[in-house]
Amino acid sequence: MARVALVTGGTRGIGALSAKALKEAGYGVAANYVRNDEAAAKFKEETGIPIYKWDVSDFAACQAGIRKVVADLGPIDVLVNNAGITRDTTLHKMSLEDWHGVIDTNLNSLFNMTRGVIESMRERGYGRIINISSINGQKGQFGQVNYSAAKAGTLGFTKAVAQENATKGITVNAIAPGYINTDMMAGVPEKMLEKIIGQIPVGRLGEAEDVARCVVFLAADEASFITGSTLTVNGAQYLTS
Repeated sequence: MARVALVTGGTRGIGALSAKALKEAGYGVAANYVRNDEAAAKFKEETGIPIYKWDVSDFAACQAGIRKVVADLGPIDVLVNNAGITRDTTLHKMSLEDWHGVIDTNLNSLFNMTRGVIESMRERGYGRIINISSINGQKGQFGQVNYSAAKAGTLGFTKAVAQENATKGITVNAIAPGYINTDMMAGVPEKMLEKIIGQIPVGRLGEAEDVARCVVFLAADEASFITGSTLTVNGAQYLTS
């Protein structure tokens, strides 16, 4: 029986490519989304991957959504915490809504989703949790105090949960993408985009496929000795030891 993977924010961008790559690797896949019904319906039609709509910042909605996925596909073996938003502005202009919106969706969702699957994974002695962080969670970014804080928190969450579950056959890892050619980059002015690419030694933006391949790698049974790690995927823009 195929292992089951659940990808949050799984109908667009990195999430969509990760869901597709997992399906191609033989997993039974479920894709969560919350906003864009049209894009989600198109994704389902193109891939055949079932879609589930709930807000990952809502704890009760996450628990209900997880129960629905389990009822339809079986226990969740792989959780990809990918859902995220940006509300960029400098701190002295940032509203409380802008702060909480990003923290709730990008960081608190990790608790909401992982709490809903971790007991089952521990009972079954197997699990793969993959958290999508960001280069800006590693180095910070002007105008992204909320986003950088959430993505840095993702790394601490990953390390702690990895240690708690290492003896239970569960690995917990993070991926920190650099600047990836997705909808989030679509609104960046051309001059700023040129400046960003100029800071990337490989000379291009990353593609969602670059991250999706890492998701499949970390989800594999063979990745059992890799846990608590952060895999940087940024074209050498920011190097960590």
